[in-house]
Amino acid sequence: MADLEIRRTTAADIPAVVAMLADDPLGAQRESPDDLDPYLAAFERLDADPNQHVVVAVRDSRVVGTLQLTIVPGLSRRGATRSIIEGVRIHADERGSGLGTQLIEWAIDESRRQGCQLVQLTSDKTRADAHRFYERLGFSSSHTGFKLQL
Repeated sequence: MADLEIRRTTAADIPAVVAMLADDPLGAQRESPDDLDPYLAAFERLDADPNQHVVVAVRDSRVVGTLQLTIVPGLSRRGATRSIIEGVRIHADERGSGLGTQLIEWAIDESRRQGCQLVQLTSDKTRADAHRFYERLGFSSSHTGFKLQL
């Protein structure tokens, strides 16, 4: 398998990122790859924020994975900084190759570099395979999450 590069996302990567976001049963219901304008506008906001790290994994000049890492300073836990991993997606051709592990390890290493004391993420209740994956990497299902659709 060719070498992998994990790098900052560019606007040119957005079509490939959105295609991966839409390429699963949940994403197919909430993503719209036919209209990239809202994604490009969101990317501009993310790219301008130093606490947002949207990255892609590239192999053979092709985007094959992505995630967003957000750094969140806080008061709780004695003023701890934490990171939140969001939007982890692996291209269908790459699933099971170890790429997901590499991306999460990158996020954990970057979190340490940024001085974080905690890395957290959420995963939809229906994603049993993802839950096993995160647990294998050392994450524990220690909290119950809540969301309010606005």
